[in-house]
Amino acid sequence: MTGKRVHYRHPAWSEQSEWESQDLANYTFLMSNLTLVVLAAGMGNRFGGLKQLAPVDEAGQTLVDYAVFDAIRAGFERVVAVVTPQLEPEFAARIGDVIGRHVELVYAHQSLDALPPGFTVPPGRVKPWGTGQAVLAALPFVSGAFATGVGGAFATVNADDFYGRDAYDQMAGFLADDGGNHGLVGYRLVNTLSEHGTVSRGVCDVDGDGRLVDICERTALRPVAGGAVDEAGDFYGGDTLVSLNFWGFRADAADAFRDGFPRFLNRPDAATAEYFLPDVARTLIPRVRVLPTSAVWMGMTYADDLPGLRAHLASLCDQGVYPRSLWSDAATARAA
Repeated sequence: MTGKRVHYRHPAWSEQSEWESQDLANYTFLMSNLTLVVLAAGMGNRFGGLKQLAPVDEAGQTLVDYAVFDAIRAGFERVVAVVTPQLEPEFAARIGDVIGRHVELVYAHQSLDALPPGFTVPPGRVKPWGTGQAVLAALPFVSGAFATGVGGAFATVNADDFYGRDAYDQMAGFLADDGGNHGLVGYRLVNTLSEHGTVSRGVCDVDGDGRLVDICERTALRPVAGGAVDEAGDFYGGDTLVSLNFWGFRADAADAFRDGFPRFLNRPDAATAEYFLPDVARTLIPRVRVLPTSAVWMGMTYADDLPGLRAHLASLCDQGVYPRSLWSDAATARAA
């Protein structure tokens, strides 16, 4: 099995949808499977390179390898990798061609000019529009979208974050339930900070029933005694729950993503701002539950974060949580 390079223009933004693939007729989706959307189109400015492709262990594997491995053994059977058109060939050669032998894999392109009618790219804009637009690019490839235009349940993860096995187990179990709620894996803020620079996090307000009340993107968070402060000087305690973009959405979230993008583009600051996943999730409240996890999150916002991440993964391999070579056996992930 190999990754299918199928590109799509959403029919809501054009008079007629365009399928740009020779092999589309041979492509089928299994309607009941869970889909993992890997957000891999970021530019990695603070890291100093493409974090999506950075090796994180002695075997040369990436965080995407670990994410897909965990997702497969949790029950996900499809992966949509959201990349820029320019990154796809390198991503496929470095990661996708291996992963695609073990799980159904497609590529979705996040492009600056993928805009609703009436909008154009502002002069000087070079970075992608954000994680909300990345999900828009992936929506046509979520379970069932080819055949019916109606997607199924899906989860989103960043390509440069390590979420831990339990997080995938929790999300897969949640999405497999027939309830109508959306979900978010919440992590303690103190465990998501970098000692090498500031980070951005979606700070969550959660009620006593575990429902999301509000979420706000806070930027330039830096560690201080007992928690962190943001660029405005506001303090957040270390136990504050934050989002790291591990969301789980039902099919009806698709409209929220589509409707929210034009509203974002009409904002006065849209030329320099980003359309974030929390912007969409906020419109789905109170149908969002925050899922507890025992998993330890690790990331690599900065190059100096990499040694600690590598040490953590090596320890997990020593404990038998992961094999040294994730893809040495085609059945490894499903049997783990």
